[in-house]
Amino acid sequence: MLYNEPLSIKKPEPELIVLGAGPGDPELITVKGQKLLQQADAVLYDNLANKQLLELTKPTCEKVYVGKRPYERYATQEEINELIKHYALTYGKVIRLKGGDPFIFGRGFEEILYARSQGIKTSFVPGITTMQAAGLEDIPLTHRSVSEGIWIVTGTKKDGTLSADLRLAMQSNATVAIYMGMKQLPVIADTYINENRGHTPAAIIQHASLPQQRSIKGLIKDMPALALENQLTYPSIIIIGQVTNLNTLS
Repeated sequence: MLYNEPLSIKKPEPELIVLGAGPGDPELITVKGQKLLQQADAVLYDNLANKQLLELTKPTCEKVYVGKRPYERYATQEEINELIKHYALTYGKVIRLKGGDPFIFGRGFEEILYARSQGIKTSFVPGITTMQAAGLEDIPLTHRSVSEGIWIVTGTKKDGTLSADLRLAMQSNATVAIYMGMKQLPVIADTYINENRGHTPAAIIQHASLPQQRSIKGLIKDMPALALENQLTYPSIIIIGQVTNLNTLS
């Protein structure tokens, strides 16, 4: 008597795609990113990734929030790594959806290295980083004869202190873009004041590219008071330099 062999279920190939969601406006995601979201078996998304992007996924896609809100309880990087491993091995194509560009203060490469150590296929799709949304407030990051470059600095290192690179950046005519710096804003202002650069023009942009976007402009020495007066908090990008003080070109 002949017996039918049991049907074997093909195990999905584990894959991690670290994808930049852009600064906030869901329409600023790349075309490639949009296509990949439509194919995803699972999406692990951050707090700063616009939730409207999850609507692009197929009905069977698992959507898991692993966000990090400042000063609140959040999933540790170790916990996120374990979730990446679990969902990749169980579901197959996992997208790690991170706000802005994951390779600019987004720990994106850390997660790729972890996935590779677990034998998981990896790839990366860039996103528009938050500082680029400064243009929505008529602030170009560079401008001929005004800014000779850009320094991108984190306002809070792993140990919670301000990056020492800020003092180096201050010595140039370059634009300084500070990520995750609102908690350190008084320290940033004092650093400029102590170097006799307190009158450097600056701007703070909160919720860049979103309908609730707000901004303030002034001198860096006055920014802590202005931010408090206007109730600007996280998430914000701090831009320092003469580009924040340009007249609108006709």
